[in-house]
Amino acid sequence: MTAADTPNRTEPMSPLTAVIDLDLPGPRISRHVYGHFAEHLGRCIYGGFFVGDSDDIPNEGGIRLDVVDALRALQIPNLRWPGGCFADDYHWRDGVGPRESRPRMVNSHWGDVVEDNSFGTHEFLQLCELLGAAPYINGNVGSGTVRETSEWVEYLTRGDDSPMAALRREHGRDEPWSVPFFGIGNEPWGCGGNMTAAQYTHLARQYATYIRDHGETAVTRIAAGANVDDYLWTETLMQALSGLGGTDRRDLFQALSLHYYTYNGSWSDKGDATEFGTDDHYVTMKRALRMRELLSGHAAVMDAYDPERTVGLVVDEWGTWWNVEQGTNPGFLYQQNAMRDALVASVHFDIFHGFAERITMANIAQTVNVLQAVILTDPDSGALVLTPTYHVFAMNVGHHDADRLPLTFKGTVPTLSVEGTDVPLVSASASTKGDTALVSLSNLDADENRTIVLDLRGRDVVGHSATLLNAPTLQSHNTPEHPDAVAPVEHTGVRSHPGGLAVDLPAHSYVTVSLHLR
Repeated sequence: MTAADTPNRTEPMSPLTAVIDLDLPGPRISRHVYGHFAEHLGRCIYGGFFVGDSDDIPNEGGIRLDVVDALRALQIPNLRWPGGCFADDYHWRDGVGPRESRPRMVNSHWGDVVEDNSFGTHEFLQLCELLGAAPYINGNVGSGTVRETSEWVEYLTRGDDSPMAALRREHGRDEPWSVPFFGIGNEPWGCGGNMTAAQYTHLARQYATYIRDHGETAVTRIAAGANVDDYLWTETLMQALSGLGGTDRRDLFQALSLHYYTYNGSWSDKGDATEFGTDDHYVTMKRALRMRELLSGHAAVMDAYDPERTVGLVVDEWGTWWNVEQGTNPGFLYQQNAMRDALVASVHFDIFHGFAERITMANIAQTVNVLQAVILTDPDSGALVLTPTYHVFAMNVGHHDADRLPLTFKGTVPTLSVEGTDVPLVSASASTKGDTALVSLSNLDADENRTIVLDLRGRDVVGHSATLLNAPTLQSHNTPEHPDAVAPVEHTGVRSHPGGLAVDLPAHSYVTVSLHLR
């Protein structure tokens, strides 16, 4: 199957029209949907965020400042740490106090390397303060204890002279931090303990009881949820909440998570990040779009037990997962990031917007040097590279805390048959905030340009601007030698049309159109 297989294609006879009701704002798209993830994995922390006592790279307390500046430009709302699988091997007391006195440990999940714990609680929270991002800390349920978790929350958030607050002050921090998100373990169905849903749910209720709110800090407790389509896992967690009798469910966990990764091969051979064909691209798009099916299924289970939608769904691991780059440590999960990855990101955000009433957070895996990273740092030159996925995040800042707008297609959405499924070749979403609106448009077609007409109703549009992310090929990617091979530019292919605005979408491109309203 290739893009030239016309019998498998469905194409509209005229330009596709997207009807957008500008005066009918819907649910709020939480800025936390644009969250990030930093695990002690490969060069995400060490060599990515943290360079220690380096004299060659500008830093503050060891935190790399060019990475901070790049992420501040994205207005990243939250950062998840320390894992991932690493979280359930991590004992927080090993990462506080004088660095030279901290014990070492083996990172058995990721490369079997020795971790010196030089980046710990204080360093992470300093990073969050530099970023202006809310901390999302994952606790250790797999190999930890309830007391260990309870004392960590006290250490982080209590302001009086309690034992853990006093210990924090001994380590140089007087005032407590605000830690609004705390994860109750990670992937307990796998690396976090190989538990059954019933086993984990029992522990989640127990741990949540001791993750207490101290002072004015209200912690959102996030239960470790399902892998892909394990709807029974979600149901078991929701049943636990619904069977609490007189106990307010908000005293336990307020959200549960979901993990899903996109790749075009098998789990043992996921495909290459930059060496792939057109057929691989379409399989990737099909699998990325499966996120809509998964969210629909998990949301339906949650709605059955929580019709008021008081419990949030957190997609705290998503993104592409390819085979590691040749010559790198297989346990470090370092991969390049191409134009194809940018389209995976853009369709995910459209899907997340569509479930704004249920999704309260999402975290791409991961921020620097691991999996679908937004930033790559070169270990030899120290150069920083912004990936195509980074630019998708930048182009979407206008969706942060905006209200979703209804967007419906009028006409036939072009599709391509992939593995027996009709895959739409166009993805779109829209939102509004004040006197502006932002429309996101993705052309997933590898070869065909197309035009979409925006039928804009309900408010007057008094101006517009547009940004285009495109590249010569789907395999195009950025390197230290060619950092702007894939970079956004002003899009001049937007013009007035009797139906509203006509927007040209080059093959394999992502476009955002900013509207000024009256």
